[in-house]
Amino acid sequence: MTTPNKTPPGADPNQLKRTGTVREIGSQAVWSLSSCKPGFGVDQLRDDNLETYWQSDGSQPHLVNIQFRRKTTVKALCVYADYKSDESYTPSKISVRVGNNFHNLQEIRQLELVEPSGWIHVPLTDAHKKPIRTFMIQIAVLANHQNGRDTHMRQIKVFTPVEESSIGRFPRCTTIDFMMHRFIR
Repeated sequence: MTTPNKTPPGADPNQLKRTGTVREIGSQAVWSLSSCKPGFGVDQLRDDNLETYWQSDGSQPHLVNIQFRRKTTVKALCVYADYKSDESYTPSKISVRVGNNFHNLQEIRQLELVEPSGWIHVPLTDAHKKPIRTFMIQIAVLANHQNGRDTHMRQIKVFTPVEESSIGRFPRCTTIDFMMHRFIR
């Protein structure tokens, strides 16, 4: 029997943002949790501090619900997990579901994590490799390392692709006729 390889860490999401191809849209959503210990809730999950975390308080599956006010294009999720710090609280199996509401969620990804330490990138694309459009994302922690009961998640980021617009992309007007009328009087 072979030992599964550790889940390799992904790039820091801030590097993704610096490329200009994505932007973080988590602040546009309403976040809710299936349970949390006092002082370890959504605020800690979204505070950009890798030392703080959400801690669940109840039976599995542990759920993070991300709801948008309108149908939103989502390209990827980034989840930060740290096995060295969290041990049995670290997720080992995660399901990502999308839909219009709680009643029609469809699982689009299921991940097996082996002692993760860093950012886990979860692409949210359809069969044609296009970003999905959804009202709701649900992240379900199905199992933890060492059969732990409660879970820790340190950060979650949600990214949308940056769409190019035609504003500011006017063709260069270099003919004499255009040059004569380029100023407003």
